[in-house]
Amino acid sequence: MDATQQETTARARELQRSWYGEPLGALFRRLIDDLGLNQARLAHVLGLSAPMLSQLMSGQRAKIGNPAVVQRVQSLQNLAGQVADGSVSAAEATARMEEIKKAQGGSMLTTSQSTNGTGAPTVRRVVREIQSLLRSVAAAGDIIDAANSLAPSQPELAEFLRVYGAGRTADAVAHYEAHQS
Repeated sequence: MDATQQETTARARELQRSWYGEPLGALFRRLIDDLGLNQARLAHVLGLSAPMLSQLMSGQRAKIGNPAVVQRVQSLQNLAGQVADGSVSAAEATARMEEIKKAQGGSMLTTSQSTNGTGAPTVRRVVREIQSLLRSVAAAGDIIDAANSLAPSQPELAEFLRVYGAGRTADAVAHYEAHQS
């Protein structure tokens, strides 16, 4: 690889870090490891061609152009977190990946299923968005480690990290509802 290609790849990875929180190669490798996939299977679930996935992973391409694919990546990150914390079995994960593959994507906050009739997002949708955000920046184990570090001085913040960053959605919904005024 010549210097120009190296600069282009480095720039693409930096853009990926700003858009997705980390280079896509690292994110996709973690999904492959956490969910027991190979690159071809990951590409299939995401709705990408294998060459496109490879280009995104290597930094030859910077951006995922299809919002539905971005949504599927977020859904797989959530699923990987649930597998990691034991709330979803490997068999359940396989079935969920098929559901994720079929998902059309787009902004989930605007779908009729995720609102309460007034146009406001449901509690479950808000909780899932918080979980997705936390899990996009750190793995469940890292979030638990951070929570444990914070617990002596900031117990409420530590609880928040544990519940939303590594806990089950039902527990996070209960936590959210308990803390609304």
